Amino acid sequence: MPHGPPLPSPPASSIIVSMCRNITTLRGLEPPATAEEVEAAARQYVRKVSGITRPTAATDEAFERAVATITRVTAEVLRDLPPRRQPPKTVPPLRRPEVRARMT
Repeated sequence: MPHGPPLPSPPASSIIVSMCRNITTLRGLEPPATAEEVEAAARQYVRKVSGITRPTAATDEAFERAVATITRVTAEVLRDLPPRRQPPKTVPPLRRPEVRARMT
């Protein structure tokens, strides 16, 4: 259930001029973005907009629900958009050996 009044829709002409530098472009990757990469991007987005890096008992349910929603919507967007002409310039973190090494 949403809390508080609904947020206004952005104007149709609004342009996003920047994005969190820690979220990499997933559209156009070869091989395509994995479910793990999509969830990692969603998690980073929710951390950024919420200001929560480590959920607590009080924030965990809302945080994880937001991650699940953003993951689902991101997967839908990636599925529905046409292919890119060029691959993204930045390699997603989960494809970098140094990141994978820290995860083991």
